[in-house]
Amino acid sequence: MAAPALTAPAAGAAPRARQILRDYLELTKPKVQTLLLLTTIATMYVAGDPSPLLVALTCLGGYLSAGGAGAVNHWFDRDIDIKMSRTASRPIPAGRVAPAAALLFGCTLAGLSFLELSLAVNVLAASLSFAGFIGYVFIYTVWLKRRTPQNIVIGGAAGAIPPLVGWAAVRGSLGGTAVLLFFIVFFWTPPHFWALSLLMKDEYAKVSVPMLPVVRGEHETRRQILLYSVLLYAVTQLPFCAGGFGLIYLAASVLLGLGFIWGAVRLYRGAERRQALQLYLYSLLYLALLFGAMVLDAKL
Repeated sequence: MAAPALTAPAAGAAPRARQILRDYLELTKPKVQTLLLLTTIATMYVAGDPSPLLVALTCLGGYLSAGGAGAVNHWFDRDIDIKMSRTASRPIPAGRVAPAAALLFGCTLAGLSFLELSLAVNVLAASLSFAGFIGYVFIYTVWLKRRTPQNIVIGGAAGAIPPLVGWAAVRGSLGGTAVLLFFIVFFWTPPHFWALSLLMKDEYAKVSVPMLPVVRGEHETRRQILLYSVLLYAVTQLPFCAGGFGLIYLAASVLLGLGFIWGAVRLYRGAERRQALQLYLYSLLYLALLFGAMVLDAKL
């Protein structure tokens, strides 16, 4: 006897469920999470010899916290996201996720993160991760993003929290090296993000978000990128000078830093979209390789 054909509602249930899962995953900004987790994991291995279970539990808590912040960011920015072509297809402006559901989802993830890290890792790591959530949501998204071109400079501190979380997870405390890693990510963020903002200047101008290229112009943005690239180079030498790393890290920080500065110089002189994109992509590789060199230096 032939099996009965699926009814139309039953046949469409699975694709709808997959779409819902994809939408809620998108709210957590998984692409942004990649570097956050990388800096967390690298710092953990610099700080000591964590078990795979501790690394997994720390990353789970970190993802929940940052994902919750991303979901709340989607909720708060829904009014401008619908006006920009880059973000109009996001789950909330596209009407696939209700704003209230996204807000509840984000806050729930943040609460679960604090609970999970407190019970499975330690309270310090949980508190630092929650501080990152508060910083991204309230300081960057709510307070600074629509008010000042320095939004990414000050608000970028939230993205520099993961190394502190990773260090605290292994050591149960913070130290000078952990603070220096925080500042490396802190000073890396402006040139990284401003290179991207040059590519999306018109989008930000359309919704009156005062990103640096919109308020100060492209020339000033390129100049600031160059200045921060030099400053970043100087900051990355501090861990070696303080005795936290050896020659492997020194060589990597010098070569990678000079590459960053060279890309910033080319952008300052050329002022082409292609050069802004190249610097943005290089900045992603730069941070990954720099933190990889830290681990290599610490283990050899």
